[in-house]
Amino acid sequence: MKTRKQKSPVSKRARHQTAKRGPARTRGNAASSIRRPASRPRNDGTLTLGADCTVAEADALKSALASRVAETGAVTLDVSALQRIDTAGLQLLAAFVRDRRAAGRAVAWGGRASALETAARLLGLHHMLELPGEAGR
Repeated sequence: MKTRKQKSPVSKRARHQTAKRGPARTRGNAASSIRRPASRPRNDGTLTLGADCTVAEADALKSALASRVAETGAVTLDVSALQRIDTAGLQLLAAFVRDRRAAGRAVAWGGRASALETAARLLGLHHMLELPGEAGR
């Protein structure tokens, strides 16, 4: 004859406290749960960057860029939706451009983003990235 495994006793107090708290909560704010992806690849060689290219999105951006490094055709980075970028995002873009150019492959920029231009200028990367527009503004 098989016996049932008994459940461990839980005090009434512990059950009451769990019920009082409600469902488990996650850290972060509501905006982080509806965050757009850092980038969206397209079939035409264009990689569209999201609104934020920050350290929070660095892993997704790195994966998207790494999958495009070895493409034989030109890769266009569409930055028209970009609103915020930090040094982590700029570092990934700079490494991507450097690796593509070292392999003799083209990188083009689609759209313009003042956040990217300002950050690149402040860090001295505007010329290296070959962003469209005036390099010495």
